[in-house]
Parts: sequence; C-alpha cells; structure tokens
Amino acid sequence: MLNKILTTLLLSFLSGVDIDDDFRYQSNLTLAGIPFEVVGNGKSQNRYIWLHGDEETARMALEYHMQYYSGLAFFIKSKTREVPFKSTIIDPNRIFSRAGAYKALRKFKPDWSKRSLQNALDLIEDDRKLFLDAIMPKENALLISVHNNFRGYNVHREKHNSQKTSIKSNQNPRDFIICTNDEDYRKLSKGPFNVVLQNKFPDKDDGSLSWEALRRDVRYLNIETRLGYLSMQKKMLKFIEETLN
Repeated sequence: MLNKILTTLLLSFLSGVDIDDDFRYQSNLTLAGIPFEVVGNGKSQNRYIWLHGDEETARMALEYHMQYYSGLAFFIKSKTREVPFKSTIIDPNRIFSRAGAYKALRKFKPDWSKRSLQNALDLIEDDRKLFLDAIMPKENALLISVHNNFRGYNVHREKHNSQKTSIKSNQNPRDFIICTNDEDYRKLSKGPFNVVLQNKFPDKDDGSLSWEALRRDVRYLNIETRLGYLSMQKKMLKFIEETLN
C-alpha cells in the first residue's frame, strides 16, 4: 500500500507541476520489495534505469549523465545482480512479464510449491503495474537502460533477435546500443557506435524490460558497455541524447 501511495504521489507531482529546467528531485520506489532510488533533473519526460547492482560502471555513467541532462532516473539499491525476494533471489530484469517472472523464480527455487509460486507471481504482478507506470515515459520520450557486460557477451549474440544491425569494424563488439524504434535506429546507425534494432518479439519472453517497452510502443534503448569502460558509456549516453532529443 505504501508503495502505491508513493507511486501515485510521484506520478501526480511529475505530471501536475510546472518544473523548471534546473529542478532537482529525489525519492524512492520499490518493485516487489526491491528498492530503487529515484533522481530527477529538469522537466524532460525521458526516463533512465540502472537494474543490475553489480554493473557499477553503468551506475557511475548514469549518475554523471544526470548532472547535465534532464529526465528521471531509477537506480536499484543493490550491489549484486540478483536481489533478495521472499526466501529466494531473483534477477530484477527478468520480472517485467508474468512468463519471465515464472522462469526467474523457478531458476533459483525449483522446489517451490505451486501455491507459493503463484502467490509470488501475484505479488510481483501487483507491484509491476505501479512500477511500470512510474518508469514508462510520456509524450514519445525515451526509456534508456544502462548495462555492463562481462567476457563472452557481445553484439553478435544479439543478431538472432535483431531485425537490423550496424556493426562497426573499429568498435569493440562488447560496446553497443539496442533500440526498439526504427527511426531511432536509422539516426543512431549513422554514428560511430554499434547499433541493433529489435522491434519484433522473440519466440520466448524472458521478462526483460525491453520487451515490455516494445509491447507499450515505448522508444526503448539499452546501452551496453564493458565493465570498467566508464568514458565509453558516458560518450554513448551523450551521443543518444544529442542525436535523438
């Protein structure tokens, strides 16, 4: 109930107040008991989110970015990729659909009873609606997620889910942008960074935020860089801001 009240106040405040360009805002929000810090700057409808606590470079890049650009950012309060949930742990970027949450819960708690599992899914679903109302942008603005990757994951592993790709020979394949809007892809692909377009649903819904954004026809972007490459992630965030806004 408290989370519902806080979310309602947050949404009412942001939609009902005439905000100056240099306005600063800070609050908190939860998703299935997972705490997030909410940081606002100015009046832009753009939204940003950092979802994995072990991806510290992405957090630092977004914190830096929010000092200079307008929008609302959501920072998970965690130091680990998986976070505590009831008697188990869960990946916060795998619970943005019921199907994804089911798989995420079964991964770490395969012996849960059917009743316990359904109760957990219902709890996540109730909170998810409120959380998504808060993070989804209005007025055709952007939802930008920041991530870091580890050895083995790179842009080539996203080709099977992509409808278009622009992979640069002089760029590290572990630094890339995923977008869900064709016009955004067209503009970004002219730039120096690796970019892929994913505007069709995959065969299997893994519960990630990107697919929920696509369902809602939200202009979603995911900025992936190698862990530790802070200057690269800052440059990519700036590039997106100046190219799409």
